[in-house]
Amino acid sequence: MPQEKYVFVYGAGISGCGVAEVLTKNGQRVLLYNDSEKALPQEFLDVLYSGNGQYICGKKAEDYLQQTELFVVSPGISMRSTLVQEAIAAGIEVIGEVEVAARLYKGKLIAITGTNGKTTTTTLVGEMIKTLPVKTAVGGNIGQALSVEMQGLGKDDWLVAELSSFQLEGVTSLKPNIAAILNVTPDHLDRHGTMEDYAKAKANIFARQTAEDYLILNIDDKIVADFAKTAKSTVCYISRKKQLEQGVFLADGNFVLAWNGERKIICPVKEMKIFGAHNEENALVAIACAFFAGVDEEKIRAVLTSFEGVEHRLEYVTTIDGVAYYNDSKATNPDSTIKALESFEGHIILLAGGRDKKTDLKDMMSLIKAKTDDLILMGEAKKRFLQAAETAGVQNIHVVDTFDDAVMLAHSLARAPQVVLLSPACSSFDMFENFPHRGRYFKELVRKLEK
Repeated sequence: MPQEKYVFVYGAGISGCGVAEVLTKNGQRVLLYNDSEKALPQEFLDVLYSGNGQYICGKKAEDYLQQTELFVVSPGISMRSTLVQEAIAAGIEVIGEVEVAARLYKGKLIAITGTNGKTTTTTLVGEMIKTLPVKTAVGGNIGQALSVEMQGLGKDDWLVAELSSFQLEGVTSLKPNIAAILNVTPDHLDRHGTMEDYAKAKANIFARQTAEDYLILNIDDKIVADFAKTAKSTVCYISRKKQLEQGVFLADGNFVLAWNGERKIICPVKEMKIFGAHNEENALVAIACAFFAGVDEEKIRAVLTSFEGVEHRLEYVTTIDGVAYYNDSKATNPDSTIKALESFEGHIILLAGGRDKKTDLKDMMSLIKAKTDDLILMGEAKKRFLQAAETAGVQNIHVVDTFDDAVMLAHSLARAPQVVLLSPACSSFDMFENFPHRGRYFKELVRKLEK
């Protein structure tokens, strides 16, 4: 690439800064742009400037497009944004940060997507892959940018990537050795517009796979199962609900792997430390990913039975006066909250609400009516959630002004054997920086109550 031309990186978050540094170290001249003023570490800026790069905020970015040869979009920036569309109109190639990683990475790749369960599954697969006698790394929508995590990995090493629909929008050559799609339910429609476009973004994970690659699909999810019709890869189904002639499934309370005429019991479901139907699905996918990567059954079993889950996903916090408190801040859509509710027999005090994604609430409210003793609503979504709850016949609904009020009210209402569950079914941006910030604050408030 000629030195006078820039690689324009749009967005100075974790992914944007990560890919800007990687590109600079690979000899590219990078222009990092952010819409608003944002201070960045001097150590990072020194690297950027050492490659004759620039960091600009808030200025008229269009003025720099004529000096741009490649335009890299951070996942938080929509492909429909004005600046991205102007770059496309100017004939500049526009790709996502994950596509940069795909072009630079020469090793083996496992890529995992889905509306819910991505982080748990990716973490679980990462632990299993670590047992192989090669270097491994985990990144993408978890941890650092994928382009950063791949540094130092060779052709025989493994990279495990959690990929969101936002990240998959901007890929043109991604070709995982193993790809997995957990589920596709309504989410991010404020960005993608329609379920069809959302599913199309997810399908990008396997679009360039060939017969020597593996595609793991949840046959219990119709949208996901239908992806097999267009896949050129070798498909392996997983199922919680039915026994398969070939695939990974549940039978007689066990995780079972059947492939090429062999049938192996991995371990009993009850030996897992994480619980709930959604975690059984996550485990099934993880077993398949690890198996095709060459991890033996004993090591798969050892990881599966010792894994304690990830922070903010049905995370046990503590028990106060016989009432258990769970942090499910990662539940940013109704389907995720449904999965959390299904993990308990009932007697739940549910804390929900936040930034409203305008998703359909009917199924979630029906389950809330069946499973909860009290529903506490907060945040920007509380009025719409209240209306939906009342329409569904939910009893004991409480609407509060602040997050602190929600936790205090839950504590005052709760009696054993009830559980208090934070599972908001909304994003966190009305009150918090992100869902980890929300989850950590919840845990902090609960532990103060404990004392």
